Amino acid sequence: MITRRRTLQSALASLPAFALSIGSTRASDHGAFQHGVASGDPGPDSIVLWTRLTTGQPQASVEWEVAMTSDFRTILTSGSITTSPERDYTVKAVVSGLPPGVPLYYRFRHNDATSQIGRTRVLPMGSLDRLGIALVSCSNHAFGYFNAYDAIAHDMAIDYVLHTGDYLYEHGADDWGSVPANRLHRQHKPAHEIVTLADYRLRHAQYKSDLGAQAMHAAHPLIALWDDHESANNPWTAGAENHQPATEGEWVTRRSAAITAYYEWMPVRDPAHGADPKEFWRVYRFGALATLITLETRHTARSQQVEYADYQSIIRDQGSRDQFMSEVLGAPRRTMLSTAMEHVVQEALANSIAAREPWRLIGNATPMARILVPDLEVAAALPASLTSEAAQELRWKGRWNLPFYTDTWDGYPWARQRFYQQCREAGAQDLLVLTGDSHSFWANRLANDEGQPMGIEIGTAGVTSPGDFIDSGYDRSTAARLDQTFTDLLDEVLWTDNLHQGYVRVVLTSSQAMADFIAVSTVEQPNYTTSVLKTFRIGRREGLIDYLA
Repeated sequence: MITRRRTLQSALASLPAFALSIGSTRASDHGAFQHGVASGDPGPDSIVLWTRLTTGQPQASVEWEVAMTSDFRTILTSGSITTSPERDYTVKAVVSGLPPGVPLYYRFRHNDATSQIGRTRVLPMGSLDRLGIALVSCSNHAFGYFNAYDAIAHDMAIDYVLHTGDYLYEHGADDWGSVPANRLHRQHKPAHEIVTLADYRLRHAQYKSDLGAQAMHAAHPLIALWDDHESANNPWTAGAENHQPATEGEWVTRRSAAITAYYEWMPVRDPAHGADPKEFWRVYRFGALATLITLETRHTARSQQVEYADYQSIIRDQGSRDQFMSEVLGAPRRTMLSTAMEHVVQEALANSIAAREPWRLIGNATPMARILVPDLEVAAALPASLTSEAAQELRWKGRWNLPFYTDTWDGYPWARQRFYQQCREAGAQDLLVLTGDSHSFWANRLANDEGQPMGIEIGTAGVTSPGDFIDSGYDRSTAARLDQTFTDLLDEVLWTDNLHQGYVRVVLTSSQAMADFIAVSTVEQPNYTTSVLKTFRIGRREGLIDYLA
């Protein structure tokens, strides 16, 4: 069993000396740095270093150091930065001139206080034998301990962490997740739904107080993109499903508060002067091995989601179903990506193809594969005794073979086809798409509307957020049967699991990728074990990639 409050006592012999500094450090040991340290958004010779100073001073100076070893005998570079209430006392330094690809160590100082030590690395250059990425998503404080983060901190195969969104949730303490939160004493702070800048700052602070989060951030650099809950559930460019202007003010004001707090509290580069902070996308090149493009699909171009409740009375036969799919969901110019984002994707993919890199990765918030609910009555997957609203809605979707979700790429088929076409124009039909959002593990095959292969999608379960079938109140046997039905009957779904929380470890070499779907045994206590639920090997052939096992 792994205990986060005694992180490494059971594995001292197998971990490097640096791990001891994580294991012996708690937030309470560093009164001036109670939210830990973090690094991320790596460049070819630079990295973002982050911490937060716990102080009531009007203004304070914080020193930072970067070293080649965890004992800090060889200091590579150092500096200082001033923070104040205007940035909620967060500290962010973009440190450049660093050697590529090798582990580096950093820490912060303020007066007589020293932070815990963090380990990081910038992007590698040139030839690269392997690359280890932890794919993670959907960390909801109310549902339990961030054990998956802690496991990632001690996974020595990981070089970088890719967080594909829902880093935090906006709900109030009496909303979704209140039952486990009350049982585990992990109620959201503030207790109300977060709307203002002060609210979002306090919620970020709560999430960064989790010891698993602190361990992961200290151990590995973070590559991040946002999804919806960093602001409010299911946003589009002009609003959000979980935003009520009558009581919560203008959407643009709330969105601005959420984005401001995100940049303050996350180890990501601030927008350039005059740039639009909503344009949060990146391109990362990992030597000659891979290019990763992270997408922004919420605030710069997304059209409003289609709500099934508006069409349930209209879809009565196959003809009305097909009309809904083509004219409502499939309506032209229902966008997901901005024009500027599309140009970035095409250029980065074309450059990757020209450089003959083996791998083209897409950091993606919501599932891209076609997940059209199969007929559950014919498959006998959902017992007739289940008559809840959730069960009735799922049966209705299955009867008409409708998308499981309309907030994912399935709700924007025109945009998905456009994205695939632009990838093909750049010469890429071998995408490895790394996805979060759905609280389920997925291994999917991707294809465009003409059935041409577009690559592979790997989806991760939530860090704590429960799978939809479990969250809908189905017992584990029914939930597992639904997973198997989706696997058996959907063309693009090779395997799925909504029963567990955890992360995916993706290890790339020039010839293959290995994806390990790793589950934690529990999120309801800080003692846990991990297990590999499934492993897939992905190989390459003639410009395509596919599962080999």
